[in-house]
Amino acid sequence: MKLIYRIVSSSVLGLGCIAAVAPSLAAGTYPDRPIRLIVTSAPGSGLDLVARAISPDLGRVLKQSVVVENKAGAAGIPGTRDIVTSKADGYTLGLVSSNHAINPSAHASLPYDTVRDITPITIIGSVPVVLTVPKNSPFHTVGDLLKAAKARPGAINFGSSGPGSALDIAGLMLEKKANIKLMHIPYRGGNALTTDLMSGQVQTAFLAISTAEAQIKAGTIRALAVSTAERVPSLPNVPTLTESGVEGYQYVPWIGLIGPAGLPAAVVKRLQAEVHHVIGLKKVEQQFAIQGFNPSGTSSAEFLNTLQSEIASTQELMGNPALARNDGQAATDARAHKQAPR
Repeated sequence: MKLIYRIVSSSVLGLGCIAAVAPSLAAGTYPDRPIRLIVTSAPGSGLDLVARAISPDLGRVLKQSVVVENKAGAAGIPGTRDIVTSKADGYTLGLVSSNHAINPSAHASLPYDTVRDITPITIIGSVPVVLTVPKNSPFHTVGDLLKAAKARPGAINFGSSGPGSALDIAGLMLEKKANIKLMHIPYRGGNALTTDLMSGQVQTAFLAISTAEAQIKAGTIRALAVSTAERVPSLPNVPTLTESGVEGYQYVPWIGLIGPAGLPAAVVKRLQAEVHHVIGLKKVEQQFAIQGFNPSGTSSAEFLNTLQSEIASTQELMGNPALARNDGQAATDARAHKQAPR
């Protein structure tokens, strides 16, 4: 998978140049009324926090209100459908996550085409994930976990925030690259998963660093490895999965800004310039740092390349979307449901 974490530093260094061209792009009439920003997840989610962090200053530089509207549920599909069916004039935009690239493989059908029906504007940034275990787990290293999983295929359980979620994909990738089998225990969301991980009902799980960092530092869960190509500054003593013996492992979920297909090029350029400017502001960077979010700021072409690459690699990883994994049944939590090894 092409990932965003590696490009953060180079993208951020270029923000000054991008911001410098913004005034010339502002010569047109866009925007001349408020902009609707659809967030394809619930209030308080990582996606929502990014929207709330950027919308005030984005509205300020665009000289129009940016109104955040949450449309959650079904892995972001309803919200994305609203985005892609809106008029392509730049007044309805949306924030999507890595789920946008996962959904074609996780669902037998979608009410839109993931690539053709959108205009990719920019990837705003990414949130690394970390492989974790309960504080009393016998697994102190990734090597310990892999050894046990290979000795007893399917005996070690792995929790995720739901089938086809980014945390599920992180686990699937670990299974493939380490040649192991885990018992998948899907949850309705990340909060219940984290609670059961801390209590030991779940043996291992990937968590977003923004979710896990405080618990790791408090000692209520233990970090085995991060998903990035390089170590994460906030967890300098936690190795990468590649360092831990899982060769080639790298997966970093992202958040991107899109519009409906056919968005005018001048509008795309204006939005890119202003978003890149805003995510380079110190106060926004500070909010992102609290969330464990790494700003990047890509071009449309880079966003499209990442999207297409991740769609292909996720399809290879998950296989046919009409899998035996029943989404309705699997959406229950571990206390009510046990799922066979996948």
